[in-house]
Amino acid sequence: MYKKILAAVNEHLNSEVTARYALNLAQELRAKFYICFVAEEGMPPRDRHAAEEAIQRLFGEALERNIQAESIAATGNAVREIEKIVRREKIGMVFASTRREDLEKRFYAGTVARSLSLKLPCSVALVRVVHFGRIRPKRILVPVKARINHVRERAAFVTSMAKSFGAKVYVFHSPKPMEQIFSGEIHLTPPEWEERMSKDIEQFMKYLKQQDIEHEGKHLPGRIARNITIEAFAKRHDLVIMGASERSLLASLLKGNPVEQVLRETPCDLIILKPRHED
Repeated sequence: MYKKILAAVNEHLNSEVTARYALNLAQELRAKFYICFVAEEGMPPRDRHAAEEAIQRLFGEALERNIQAESIAATGNAVREIEKIVRREKIGMVFASTRREDLEKRFYAGTVARSLSLKLPCSVALVRVVHFGRIRPKRILVPVKARINHVRERAAFVTSMAKSFGAKVYVFHSPKPMEQIFSGEIHLTPPEWEERMSKDIEQFMKYLKQQDIEHEGKHLPGRIARNITIEAFAKRHDLVIMGASERSLLASLLKGNPVEQVLRETPCDLIILKPRHED
């Protein structure tokens, strides 16, 4: 799948935790691991030193695990410099941590994380770190829609992450409640929801089974973002992996953005995957 994986590191601890997710994926896939640090103009020496120390720790750990690794440092605009590296090195996947501004700014267009997701020609995993001391998830919650873009890549990514940590996967579908004109909402039993499972979800589950990934499936109609955060909290999941939103800014204004809501409210670590590879 991904032969070259890059982790963008800065002076913040959450970027180092994010890089460790990338490191585990690189080990599972036997991919080359790149650690990238872009220093902004006028960056305080203390912050630069913190980022350099993080790179040294990650590089040393990669060598201990016999993972081929390379560190790259640059100065300038983070998005532009990372894009140059991705194109030059033919990177297949970039991991980047979300920042405080991503949580505080509604419709986080214009943030570094969002810009990387939109502009890079490779797949991107944006990571929000909630539990700094829990980097080995055992329960991974994967919310899916009826129609899944790049279904094979998403299934392969989830499979590889689960294998790297020895985790169980919980596939979670939260469709809109079915309604009839006179009788109101229709509540279907789990077997009835399974009969109505979309082809994409069925293919996703089939891929997990083929790869011998321990998994379960669940359907819970209702508000998507709220159902995801409640499920993650109630069942004590360690990590949520969900696809990036494809809604336009106008659609987000009118209907809200489930990914953005989960980003703000998630009770555990969250990976937002923007797949770029064709099935």
